[in-house]
Amino acid sequence: MTTLALRTGSSAGPAVVGPLLRGPLAAWAFLFLNVMPFLGTSILPIPRSLGQAIAQGSLFAALVLALLANPGLVVRPNVFLLFLSAMAVLALAVSIHNEFPIGSIYRSLRLAVFVVVLWVLSRWWGRADLPLLRAHLACLKVILVSVCVGALVAPGPAFASDGRLSGLVWPIPPPQVGHYAAILVGCTTVLWFCGLAGGRGTTVTLVAGSLALVATHTRTALLGLLLGLVVAGASLFVGHARVRRTAAVVVVVSLVIWTVFSPFIVSWLARGQTVQDLAQLTGRTKVWSEIAERQTTVMQELFGTGLGNKSFGGLPIDSNWVAPHV
Repeated sequence: MTTLALRTGSSAGPAVVGPLLRGPLAAWAFLFLNVMPFLGTSILPIPRSLGQAIAQGSLFAALVLALLANPGLVVRPNVFLLFLSAMAVLALAVSIHNEFPIGSIYRSLRLAVFVVVLWVLSRWWGRADLPLLRAHLACLKVILVSVCVGALVAPGPAFASDGRLSGLVWPIPPPQVGHYAAILVGCTTVLWFCGLAGGRGTTVTLVAGSLALVATHTRTALLGLLLGLVVAGASLFVGHARVRRTAAVVVVVSLVIWTVFSPFIVSWLARGQTVQDLAQLTGRTKVWSEIAERQTTVMQELFGTGLGNKSFGGLPIDSNWVAPHV
């Protein structure tokens, strides 16, 4: 892909910039921290206001680190980022007419800065060594380690949410821990399918991630992981013998496990809920139905009303698909 260089001086980074700052890892880590709101309490003496300030301030730290890693502002043309940029501009434009304009404009500006950081990091997109993916997996491993440390230090509070594993070093609710574990396991498995990962480190990652996912009792994360691996395996089935062998083993083992442990699996999936609770996705569909029934104008349907806080009537929406329509 053609590389566009916007030169603002010498393209060579300063000699004082260490190896860590020359790559995308540091910037990506702060970008990741930016989307981890500080909700709840930590086993560390971190006041909630300070934790929230750290999470929100990490976005601007990511911008600074991205500029240090890419001092020549070398960017790559990217259709996906063009769409994100258009979305950020549109969100800022319509946020002015939001019911809560100050909060909506603030979130729109943060989205714009987020997109700018992605543009600065675009020089690492599409590389064969997958630096951004590996940086993302490194962040997920650090999060998983922090969750495990919290569970070892304070197992009671870590499993206080109906016996579901949550993060304590940095407050992370069980569903979020489950989604992080599922992404880590899924991406690592696909890299192993392609022969890009292996060894004891990969085995430890898969085992620890799978145990954490089961401990969170997060069914949506588990379902997403299974569907993602099925799609990835199907796309790699013809060209990779490792995928074909693994698929055969998984089918046989799954049949044996289901035959022996099906009552326990069904009980684990039900989580003590009724059929009505399962049909309503633990009450989520109630909020979604109210959103679908609300009265909106044609302009609101086409362009939205700006960036909200993913709540409706004081209740969490719990859906990235439904939230943009509020």
